[in-house]
Amino acid sequence: MSIPPASHVPLWRRPAFRALIIQALLLAGLVALITMMVNNALTNLDERGITTGFAFLNERAGFSIPQTLIDFPGNSTYGRTFIVGLLNTLLVSAMGIVAATIIGFAVGIARLSPNWLLARLAAAYVEIFRNIPLLVQILFWYFAVLQALPSPRQSLSLMEAVFLNVRGLVVPAPVPETGFGLTLAALTVAVVASIAFAIYARRLQERTGKALPVYWVGTAMIVGLPLLAFVISGSPLSWEMPELKGFNFRGGITIIPELMALWLALSIYTASFIAEIVRSGIQSVPSGQVEASRAIGLPANITLRKVVIPQAMRVIVPQLTSQYLNLIKNSSLATAIGYPDLVAVFAGTSLNQTGQAIEIIAITMAVYLTISLVVSAFMNFYNARTLIKER
Repeated sequence: MSIPPASHVPLWRRPAFRALIIQALLLAGLVALITMMVNNALTNLDERGITTGFAFLNERAGFSIPQTLIDFPGNSTYGRTFIVGLLNTLLVSAMGIVAATIIGFAVGIARLSPNWLLARLAAAYVEIFRNIPLLVQILFWYFAVLQALPSPRQSLSLMEAVFLNVRGLVVPAPVPETGFGLTLAALTVAVVASIAFAIYARRLQERTGKALPVYWVGTAMIVGLPLLAFVISGSPLSWEMPELKGFNFRGGITIIPELMALWLALSIYTASFIAEIVRSGIQSVPSGQVEASRAIGLPANITLRKVVIPQAMRVIVPQLTSQYLNLIKNSSLATAIGYPDLVAVFAGTSLNQTGQAIEIIAITMAVYLTISLVVSAFMNFYNARTLIKER
């Protein structure tokens, strides 16, 4: 019995055609469902007299925000409120990622230390902070620690320049002077030159095996060039010192306690997970690699930095990316202590005043999605660039 050619098989009996029809029906059903939900929402909003659209972003907000990275005058709009909340979210997220990474790597390496006491302390840190809910830790730092600090008149001070009290941390504010531009240009040149030297040193080592003192040369350039510009141009910065006037400090920079509590909680909590990621990544490296490095006389610190960590990063980076994304999304818990992040001032106060729930929540969700995708893309790029290529 001969099998008829494909061109003679009826169209409805072809698997590819049936699969296409099924996918088309599913897509049509999904579009119909979304259309019905949108129409239903618009009908309900119209019946309640709630207008839709994004025109509310140009309306006056009518409330103040305790911490802003840009000017927020009294006539600011809801659009500017969104920008202020977004910048505050990015600020605490960036600070948390840096601090959590440093603490996490330090604790993760300490967990594998031959020093019994250091390893046990690191293990206790992980088990304690990993198993306490993040919201509870935020409330602990805010109410039990920072709200127990003295009033501004009895502030804890460091050299009469830095003050810590119940209203936050007050530090001197830098004021650019005439030589600031030259010093900044020198620092930029030094950083670019250090990166170029590091790339050259790596390629030279790959070709010849000769190692150059990258860290020492880079540090000398980053410190030396701005210092030379400082000597030539004079002081690039002056400092506005905080002064106690009445019941609070005037001048300087004030880091509000809400930011401090959120930063501490996010950093310490996320670092406990990063520590375990680092530990597992290091332990995934075959022990023969360490034994081989010891056999050729490499010191322990160089073995860790040049042999173990580069191979462990293939295990560390994907999990590290997830923790970074969790930290960014967990920053939305700031609303529990009143830190003016995107959720608090835009998806909270602005939503209550305007009633534009769909638009505001959609914008907020889109912002967190965009930030997460950007971080994921950067970490994937970093992982691809640093991945050890097999010969």
